Amino acid sequence: MNLSGKRIILTGAGGGIGYRLALLLAKKGARLALVERNAPRLAEICEQINQSGGTATAIAIDLTSEGAADQVVASALQALGGLDIVINNAGLMDFTLYERQAPERIDQVINVNVIAPMLLVRAALPHLLAQNSGRIVNIGSAFGSIGFAHFATYCASKFAMRGFSEALRRELVDSKVGVSYVSPRAAKTPLNDEITTQMLIETRTNMDEPDYVAEQIVLAVEREAAEYFIGQPESFFARLNGMFPRLVDSGLLKNTRIARKYAQSIKPKN
Repeated sequence: MNLSGKRIILTGAGGGIGYRLALLLAKKGARLALVERNAPRLAEICEQINQSGGTATAIAIDLTSEGAADQVVASALQALGGLDIVINNAGLMDFTLYERQAPERIDQVINVNVIAPMLLVRAALPHLLAQNSGRIVNIGSAFGSIGFAHFATYCASKFAMRGFSEALRRELVDSKVGVSYVSPRAAKTPLNDEITTQMLIETRTNMDEPDYVAEQIVLAVEREAAEYFIGQPESFFARLNGMFPRLVDSGLLKNTRIARKYAQSIKPKN
């Protein structure tokens, strides 16, 4: 797929990966509707892209608010004159003991990571089907294939998005609307706080630079990949976990005990 001229909704555009993804898509000639809660940050990114000769419009909104999905699609259609691609990149993550995670936070993570992107796809899909072209791109995680201790809610949300992507891809098989699920491994972004980063370092977890992850996401879109896993050996272990989960249990035992030490040091949030 040639991204030049493609009209794209990108959520989470202000984050470590989202920002770099926005810049790279604009460089490829895509016309962008960038979605982010932080209005000042979003305005800065759009200004940077537009001053560099690209096209980006800001949609500052909380994706979990009522009617947000319809508002985003309507605004994108008005600004861009149509829609070709939706990239669901916004997300939240907690590293914590599950029994300490507040019910309200569990609800928030599931809403941002699962419900909001599903509703955005539902709002966009009639327009893509009407033109019988387009692509849905859901950014998942290695945590959507392997359940990691102390990331229970985040893993649940990413497992959900992988299942949603697979089911929707099969549902749309007789159309020319494609669905991609892109699975990065850990990345060096603000999504990881200091304690989480220290844990990842001690467990020798591979962490990619945001620029590299953004490049790989763009490559997956250009290739129109159904599923695209970033990084080895994480991609191998994701597949191994699907066939031999008990074997992966044993392989992760040492790191699980290291992670527990860090998770126990985090004070519960009220």
